Amino acid sequence: MEMPSPSTQRATLITEPFDMVVFGGRGDLARRKLLPALYELDRDNRLPPDGRIIAVSRGEMSAEDFRNLVEESCREFSTKGAPLNPEVWARFAQRLSYVSLDASKKETYGGLTAALQGRMAVARGFYLATAPNLFGPIAASLGANGLVTPETRLVLEKPLGHDLASSQAINAAVGAVFAERQIYRIDHYLGKETVQNLMVLRFANSLFEPLWNRTHIDHVQITVAETVGVGGRWGYYDGAGALRDMVQNHLLQVLCLTAMEPPIALDADSVRDEKVKVLKSLNPLTSQEAANATVRGQYRAGAIDGQPVPGYLEETDARDSSNCETYVAIRAEIDNWRWAGVPFYLRTGKRLPLRASEIVVQFKAPPHFIYPTYGAMPPANRLIMRLQPNEGVRFQMLNKKPGPGELRLQQTALNLSFADTFGTVIPDAYERLLLDVIRGRPTLFMRVDEVEAAWRWTDSILESWQQLNVPARPYTAGSWGPSAAIALIERDGRTWHEDDA
Repeated sequence: MEMPSPSTQRATLITEPFDMVVFGGRGDLARRKLLPALYELDRDNRLPPDGRIIAVSRGEMSAEDFRNLVEESCREFSTKGAPLNPEVWARFAQRLSYVSLDASKKETYGGLTAALQGRMAVARGFYLATAPNLFGPIAASLGANGLVTPETRLVLEKPLGHDLASSQAINAAVGAVFAERQIYRIDHYLGKETVQNLMVLRFANSLFEPLWNRTHIDHVQITVAETVGVGGRWGYYDGAGALRDMVQNHLLQVLCLTAMEPPIALDADSVRDEKVKVLKSLNPLTSQEAANATVRGQYRAGAIDGQPVPGYLEETDARDSSNCETYVAIRAEIDNWRWAGVPFYLRTGKRLPLRASEIVVQFKAPPHFIYPTYGAMPPANRLIMRLQPNEGVRFQMLNKKPGPGELRLQQTALNLSFADTFGTVIPDAYERLLLDVIRGRPTLFMRVDEVEAAWRWTDSILESWQQLNVPARPYTAGSWGPSAAIALIERDGRTWHEDDA
């Protein structure tokens, strides 16, 4: 997966010139994530000396005003928690420029063409931090204005459509201008250190991979819990819902890395080939299957961290009624030799009691237990990979409790905290992904057949919900979701992992 150590990354300097053009350069994503991430890369001396950052947006703005906006964003959203370094900021500010255009009208691209004049041989990335309905028109306009070269990379943010058909339309429009090798479909979860570490944990250590199958694993849980509500995004979110917004991309990407076969190499296509096989092996959830194996929920007023919060239908700009799900739980199965009969429980939701993303691999209990003094059947071994926050890996196991007399057992944990072990701040996922765009490394980005396979499986659920008119069950903000989600897993004699989520 092309993951050199931090020291190797710092030593591998990029000397070739590079232009990063950010469409939607004054938008929320650019201000909160992209521009601060590029600043952090510059702080770590990972940007090429002759690297430029060009923000593109509709409104007029002077270069000085734009630099002030970026400086404010970097001060507020820098992940390192350190004040801006004056020397680094002075260097970074010189990289910044701003171009005003209407992304949907190719005749307004003259300013961008002029900004790139004389650097046609320079590798460049066009980052589309815009609404997906603009992806096709922007690609067409870039082609019509002669701004696409063999060294050009196009970065597409999610969501790539709202179903398979719309996703295929976007990919076709973009693919008419850019070759597949030039298209970087981003999912920021794949840039998280702990997600990348999942492959290392499996394939670089002989301990787990021989046990990573239906013979030894009872089930797998993948949880992405958020404490926030929809905030000011009610209009967008109501047209998407948790299944499209989180499951179709983030959770399925994590599931792929958890369940995939070892790739023959770490090049982009070898890794992505194995991920596509997992997606194609997912058992489609159609009709009554979807009703039995999924739960939809919608948060009501409650409390988070002791503070009252409104319900989904009481948020700003909300309508009086909506059946949109802000929570979803799914029992998924992968129909292949490695995983046949092993359920994968997926859940994600807003206004849950904790912010946490984790993978829990529950191993099977010993076939025969020889310690009767323990009492009931002991808890089986459990591997917990925390993706955020407090990134790390824990392995729960039974140990003898010290002391004479009766043999006493106690569940303990081998705990690897990334912060404690490596003594460094975990970089934001966008830092890694932007660096890979600059370097031309597509491994951590999604291929077109991968996106479409994920949509096919997701569409089977969406269509079943619509046919059966499946309701979004209410749950109180600050709880772990609807009671039906608890029943979903407890029907199988299992429970959600929540004690230290």
